[in-house]
Amino acid sequence: MRNVQLVIFDWDGTLADSASQIVGAMQRAIVALQLPPRSDQAIAELIGLGLNDALLKLYPDADLGHLRRLLDSYRAQWLAEGAGEAALFAGALDALQALRRDGLRLAIATGKSRRGLDRSLAHHDAIRGLIVNSRTADETASKPDPLMLRELLADEGLQAEQALMIGDTEYDVAMAAAIGMPAIGVTCGVHAPQRLLQAGARTLLESVADLPAWLATARSA
Repeated sequence: MRNVQLVIFDWDGTLADSASQIVGAMQRAIVALQLPPRSDQAIAELIGLGLNDALLKLYPDADLGHLRRLLDSYRAQWLAEGAGEAALFAGALDALQALRRDGLRLAIATGKSRRGLDRSLAHHDAIRGLIVNSRTADETASKPDPLMLRELLADEGLQAEQALMIGDTEYDVAMAAAIGMPAIGVTCGVHAPQRLLQAGARTLLESVADLPAWLATARSA
């Protein structure tokens, strides 16, 4: 951890407590399109993937037209929820501010679209000023492909061991593990702790709020 210069965060389920909003919007889109029902758990399991990949997993036999309509309906439902913006987890903003004070650079790697991430950052303006770089699923490969991490490293001129990935799903951890980047799992999101450990998480924290203290200890060890 002494070499870490860049900390990369997932958004939904890691910084923002958005799982219930995502599931609710998707369920209303499914009803509106009269598609076969899917459980809340089945939808929640796919949070973190790019939306197209998540839809293909929910409806692998659906034709492209249905998937596109589902995508459009999902986006409309998301925006209908008062701009669709979830609150940050308690202590998340304070944690990011502490990391920046410690001289670390901060980035985001998310399954959201660029439009969605920009809207979230505009809503949470205090975080926007702390983030130096980001990648979204619609401008690069979706998780768990590590391409978005490779691109962030290239932008920053860093090696994988000089960065740290923080996420709540096995997709976050697996894409980091694929390129030798250390990853930490947070248990406030959608995937069970054991899944995060099996994917290769170095350790588990309850939330991002616990990260500055853990990292300070790890870097001084």
